Amino acid sequence: MEPIKTLDALACPLPLANVDTDQLIPARFMKEPRSVGYGQFLLHDLRHDDQSQPRKDFILNHPRASESCILVARRNFGAGSSREAAVYALVDFGFRCVIAPSFGDIFASNAVNNGLLPATLPETDIERLLEHLGNAPGPLRVDLEACRIQAGDLVMAFTIAPGWRTKLLNGWDDIDLTRQHADEIARFAADYARQRPWLATTASREKVITRG
Repeated sequence: MEPIKTLDALACPLPLANVDTDQLIPARFMKEPRSVGYGQFLLHDLRHDDQSQPRKDFILNHPRASESCILVARRNFGAGSSREAAVYALVDFGFRCVIAPSFGDIFASNAVNNGLLPATLPETDIERLLEHLGNAPGPLRVDLEACRIQAGDLVMAFTIAPGWRTKLLNGWDDIDLTRQHADEIARFAADYARQRPWLATTASREKVITRG
């Protein structure tokens, strides 16, 4: 994954609460292969009317929405089912960060594992940020190293779990994170084997039995 240090980009305001994973990508689109690009399905039923025509007043249909890589929403973003495709849709659209007061737990974990930063701000700060952006994408700076968001004169501190922050700063997945402890793991394995030599004998016997 590409590391995230600082994002200087346009942010889309989405003043909605409880945007669940079924809204982020309706289930009927999940039969499509990822190779088609899930960004086209992001918030599909909110982006389109009953005749499947784009709603001109919806933020993702704004002419500059495709240039944005930050999304600002209200509380409980990504609630609902555990579908990882909801994160795929956001990432394939071009988003690298979602800012909200709270996130669905599984969604947030999936987000980090796909290089999407779930930045948590208090609701009062979210409302200030949404008011600042208005009805169109606007410039925003997200500094993951300092855990700070800046929009014009607004400067706000966001929170993220330390382990998730480390993974995103380095572009690591869970396997990469484990590899950072390779020396400690090797020392533990060696000590464990020395303290329990009979395990090696048992393992050797099992191999002989299996081969026989």
